[in-house]
Amino acid sequence: MTNPIQAATPALVLASASESRLALLRSAGLAVTALPSSLDEQPIKRSTPDAAAAAMLLAEAKAAALDTREPGALILGADQILTCDGRSFDKPADLAEAASHLRALRGRTHALQTALVCRRGGRTLWRHLATPTLSMRPVSDRFIESYLALEGERVLSSVGAYRLEGPGALLFEATQGEHAAILGLPLLALFGFLRAEGVLLD
Repeated sequence: MTNPIQAATPALVLASASESRLALLRSAGLAVTALPSSLDEQPIKRSTPDAAAAAMLLAEAKAAALDTREPGALILGADQILTCDGRSFDKPADLAEAASHLRALRGRTHALQTALVCRRGGRTLWRHLATPTLSMRPVSDRFIESYLALEGERVLSSVGAYRLEGPGALLFEATQGEHAAILGLPLLALFGFLRAEGVLLD
């Protein structure tokens, strides 16, 4: 079926396994395919102490990993790193680490370094960095335990061990920045680029 708001070519490919990023794009009416790259992120993170720079390098590397697999496609690479009081957070490995992350974040404001890159034909055409901030309530240990019991392993897909699009919203007292960027994909900036490229109807 023809998409009335999106050009037939190039194909749009998301270099990510993130369900929330894919859902954001599809909810906006875009036809997109998700093809996660098998990138080892740790070397870039170890060699790039600045979180914003690391997020951008990771987003670009994820997109570049699909260059030969999808040579004609417009490839979106994205990455997000959480920073709080000078510390960077990775996705928790298990629920015990998720609880530790939430205890470290409670009562504080943290930032999400959210990078997005578009590549086509082996070249990077566009880069964008959004940095939304979130202020978590000083929640109790009991609340953290109850929250993780409710959400289970779904929180392990998030750098902050929470899903703002779900019950994780109960953890917060304030947020600043585009909601989609908090979820991992700054949509408004992306739409502007796609319109300029003729991928989306202006």
